[in-house]
Amino acid sequence: MVTIVQKGDEVLSKIAKEVPENTILSSKIKGIIKNMKIALDSQCDGVAIAAPQIGESLRIFVVSERVLEVPDEASDRKIKPRDDIKKYGHLIFINPTLARMSRDKRMLEEGCLSVRYLYGKIKRSNKATVTAYDENGKKFTRGASGLLAQVFQHEVDHLNGKLFIDSAIEIKDIPPEEWNAGKK
Repeated sequence: MVTIVQKGDEVLSKIAKEVPENTILSSKIKGIIKNMKIALDSQCDGVAIAAPQIGESLRIFVVSERVLEVPDEASDRKIKPRDDIKKYGHLIFINPTLARMSRDKRMLEEGCLSVRYLYGKIKRSNKATVTAYDENGKKFTRGASGLLAQVFQHEVDHLNGKLFIDSAIEIKDIPPEEWNAGKK
């Protein structure tokens, strides 16, 4: 089992290192990405994870394609038991940069696999575009709105040594059983 690092661990407050282009296809990077997928898939409420969250200070994040089925509004989400979640593919972002972000912003509810079980509101751009390399070393650009745009911003923050609680407001501790209460 791969451990997800929790707040207070030094790796979460460091700026992650770029992955040299000539190492993207290496067994080391493939192993890190595999471990990130395992860690992410082990969590019923996670949609993305950054390499520092598994103790690797590298500029990589992985997004579960499950994010494409999760409602944008936090109030519409329900944490599903592990058995109810089918296997999804993953989107891999190596050395990502936020190429563009919309000027339109709004306060969004957010949580984090490394800040259990705290949730708060944070201002995020409605749209974001990321430029990165995929796991095959091919450079790409992907734009998003809604929850996926929020995920891009959250994960790039991780790579820059920031946690959402560093700038969130109205932070609350909401265990999974309380999150699901009344959402049936």
